[in-house]
Amino acid sequence: MNAFPGRWVSESTVADSATARVNPLGAIDVERETDVALPEVQAAALAIMRNVESVIDGKHSAVQIALTVLLAEGHLLIEDVPGVGKTMLAKALAKSVDCSVGRIQFTPDLLPSDVTGVSVYNQAERRFEFKPGAIFANIVIGDEINRASPKTQSALLECMEERQVTVDGHSYPLARPFAVVATQNPIEMEGTYALPEAQRDRFMARISMGYPDPASELAMLDSRDLTSPLARIDAVVTGAQLRGMMSAARSVYASAAVKEYAVAVVRATREDRDLRLGASPRATLQLIRAAKAQAALHGREYALPDDIDSLAVAVLGHRLVPTTRALGHRSQDSAMLIEETVRRILAATPVPTGSQGRL
Repeated sequence: MNAFPGRWVSESTVADSATARVNPLGAIDVERETDVALPEVQAAALAIMRNVESVIDGKHSAVQIALTVLLAEGHLLIEDVPGVGKTMLAKALAKSVDCSVGRIQFTPDLLPSDVTGVSVYNQAERRFEFKPGAIFANIVIGDEINRASPKTQSALLECMEERQVTVDGHSYPLARPFAVVATQNPIEMEGTYALPEAQRDRFMARISMGYPDPASELAMLDSRDLTSPLARIDAVVTGAQLRGMMSAARSVYASAAVKEYAVAVVRATREDRDLRLGASPRATLQLIRAAKAQAALHGREYALPDDIDSLAVAVLGHRLVPTTRALGHRSQDSAMLIEETVRRILAATPVPTGSQGRL
């Protein structure tokens, strides 16, 4: 399924032939990106956030991190109990951008070829033809990713890291931008397969929605009484504009001091007494990229240590594994323990000095 202004369509559609074309595999391939200045990035980001928050009530922090991950060209894992708006957030974010959207409902019988595609023999032409899977889209929504078998989950590894799919010895590049927004339920264990560390490490950030406050829940009853709020939102950014926003985020300045601070925080997770597995070097890279994207969202030309602090739990938390001793009898509260550990590490790590961290 693909999202475009005011409707869902079954095949990839091009809104503006001057800026995009449909590649042979069916995903939109943006031919040129629009130059976007930081004030324009901030204005476009606010428009996307208003769009999403018209659907998701009272979750400003979750929406902001989701948009930060998108601008940083990362992948997002939304983990929470059923019914709190995980899939709604993913759909609203995808529908706010005028590009192709793929939806994968993960189930135990889903096959890797359902995700990546398969080669089918064409009798008329006497040759094999590649039939692309649902992963060939600009934004891919993976619903309940932990319900699929580990074999199917592993089909996403190459896609998420290398932005390509290899089938029968042939590699097929994925269109840019490309982002996976996956959801999972951490409570129900029967019939689910926990994501392995290698798979979790591919996600730039993990967020939780949490229950809405009473006012937001009451507003939800009124706004969703007759129609879905998704039907009322249109795309506010084109694919070319999104690529320009991503380019602007990449160009944000991160000083040596800010990079050293990020490295110090990540290295501290590898040495902490309460963690059996610390964050990887990929986590350091993605923490800096996310910090630069957040700075761009705020209209700044430089990243701050505050950006590292505000994103550390979301970017590092899902990559960390606590020790059995630290976990004790808190098996259901491991996420809370990890958050406490990351915040303790942040408090103990010296913050670089200088004018706004721009050393």
